[in-house]
Amino acid sequence: TWRQRALPLRDMAADGPCFLERVSLTDSDSDDGFQYEEVSAEDDVSASAGDEDLHAALDALERRADGDARARASPRPPPPHAPEPIDDFLRNFLVRTGLARTLDCFQTEWFELQRKGLLPERPTACVPDAYVHNRLLEVQLRRAEKERDAYKQAALRAGELVLKLQKERDFHRLQHRRAAQEKSRLAEDVRRLKERHAACGPALRQLAEKHRASLRQKALVGLERDRALNRAARAESPDRGDAVGPGKEPEPGKEPTKEPTKEPGKNKALRHLKDSEFPACSRTKPLPPRAHGAAVSGLALHPRKMVAASSGDDRLWRLWGVPAGEMVLTGQGHADWLSGCCFHPGGGALATTGGDATVKVWDLVRGRCVLTFEGHAHATWGCSFHSGGDFLASCSMDNTAKVWDLNSQRCRATLRGHADSVNSVAFLPSSNTVLTCSADKTVSLWDARAARCAQTFYGHRHSCNHAAFSARGDVIASCDSYGTVMLWDARKASAVATVDTGPHPGNQLAFGPSGESLAVASNDGAVKLVRLATLQVSSLLGHEDAVQSVTFDHREDYLLSGGADGAIIIWSRTGPDLH
Repeated sequence: TWRQRALPLRDMAADGPCFLERVSLTDSDSDDGFQYEEVSAEDDVSASAGDEDLHAALDALERRADGDARARASPRPPPPHAPEPIDDFLRNFLVRTGLARTLDCFQTEWFELQRKGLLPERPTACVPDAYVHNRLLEVQLRRAEKERDAYKQAALRAGELVLKLQKERDFHRLQHRRAAQEKSRLAEDVRRLKERHAACGPALRQLAEKHRASLRQKALVGLERDRALNRAARAESPDRGDAVGPGKEPEPGKEPTKEPTKEPGKNKALRHLKDSEFPACSRTKPLPPRAHGAAVSGLALHPRKMVAASSGDDRLWRLWGVPAGEMVLTGQGHADWLSGCCFHPGGGALATTGGDATVKVWDLVRGRCVLTFEGHAHATWGCSFHSGGDFLASCSMDNTAKVWDLNSQRCRATLRGHADSVNSVAFLPSSNTVLTCSADKTVSLWDARAARCAQTFYGHRHSCNHAAFSARGDVIASCDSYGTVMLWDARKASAVATVDTGPHPGNQLAFGPSGESLAVASNDGAVKLVRLATLQVSSLLGHEDAVQSVTFDHREDYLLSGGADGAIIIWSRTGPDLH
C-alpha cells in the first residue's frame, strides 16, 4: 500500500518536495491494541442468556470506553524519517518546472518497467538530505522575501500617512494660532467698543434732550408764525364782509374781508382772503388709488381717462397711455427723488412728493409747476387730493401730515399725533376725513377741519407702510413691513380680517373698483391678489425686484404695478403686457 507524505503533487512547486512510501499493514497495527480473531461468515453466533443482562452490557460498554480513552491518550510515535528517493525527486522537479508531458512519459515508462519486474523493489539511490534542505530553505527564503516586500510597502504607506498627518497637524496648529490671535483682537475691540458706548451714553442722552427741545421750539415758532400771519391779515382787512370763494370776485365797491371760523376747542380766528370752504360729505365719487415707493415710486390713474402717472427715483414724473403704454408727457422739478403722485379730481393737475421735503402741483395743460408747498421738515412720502379739488393732504417723515389749501396756497392744518414717520395719507372719498398710517404700527382717522384724531386702529406688530379706503369707504386696508394685511371696519373701528402675504414687506395696496379684490405690492417682486370674499391669495410674477406701487383702472380690466427694477407692468385679465 502506498501513501503520500508531505503535500500533494499540485502543491510541490510552491511547498517543497514530496515522495511516496510503501507501508505494510499487519495484524498488530490496530489502533485499539485488541487482538481480533477471524470469524467466518457462516458461523451461527447467538447471545447466551447471560449476555442479555442489561447491567452486564453497560459494564462492558464502560470498560470499552475506558480502554478507548487510554488508547487515545497514548501518543502515536512519529513516522520514521526516510530520505527522498531519486524517482520522487525527478517527479517533483518535473512538476516544479512545468514539464507535464515529460512527466507523463516518465511515469508511463517507470510504471511499465516496474510492472515487468525490471526495476528493483526500492531504488537504493536517494537524494542527499542537504539538497532537500536547500530546496526547503529556498522556498522559505522566497516566502520571507515576499513578506519583506509586503512589509516594506506597508512601511512606505505608513510613512506617507505619518508625513501627511504631520502636515495637517502643522496646518491646524497654524489655524489655531490665527484663530486665537483673531479672538484676542476681537475681544480687545469689544472691550474698546463697550468703553466707548459707556462713554457715549451721557452724550447721547444730552443730544436727545436737545433734539426734543429743538422740536418743541420749532413747534412754538410755527405757532407764533401762524399767529403773526393772522394778525397781519387782520390788520390789512379790519372790516368784516363776505368771503371770497374759489373762482369768485368781490362785488364792485366792496373790499374782500375775512370772517371768523368756528373750530371746536379753539378761539375764534379770522379767515384768510382765499380760504376754501369744506363741502358737505356727499360721498358720490370715488377717488382713484394712491401710491408711494422707491425706484418707480408711485402710480396714479387719471380720474376719467385711461392715462396713468408714474414717479421715480430719477426725479421725473411721466404720463402713460393705458393699455398701450405710450409716454404722453414728462416733467422734472424736484431737487431729489420722487416718492408719490396723485391726480387732481378734475384731471388737469398732478401733485408730486419727494425727498426734498416739498409738495408740487403741476398744470398738465401748460406742463409746468404752478404751486410748491414747503413746510415739512423731512422727506414727504405721499399726497392725496380732496374730492372737491381745493385741498391737498401730504405726509412726511417728520411724523406729521399736512392739509394744504390750493386757493390760499397755505397750510390749513397740521396733523400731529404719530410717534414715527407717517408713510401714507388719503382722503376718504367725498369726505373731510383723512386716513394716515405710520411706522409707529398704527392707522388713524383725522378730521381735517379740526385737525384732530378721530380714531386710531391698533393691531399691527410692525411698521405700517400703506393704508387705503375701499371705493365705498366702509372698509380700510393696511399693510405692514412683515407682509401682514389687515382689513378694518371704518364705521365700527374694529379689525375684520387678517391676511398673511409675508414674510416680505407689503409696500402698497389698492382696492379694485368693484370692491371684490385687493392688490398688494410685495417686496419679493410679486403682486399679491387677495379675493376679499374668501381671503385667498394669488401671486403675479414679472418684476425682477421689489414691487413698490399698484393701482387698478376704472373698470378693473387692468392692473398696473411699478417696481424697483424701473419697469411698469400692465396686467390684464388674460395676461400681462410689459411696457
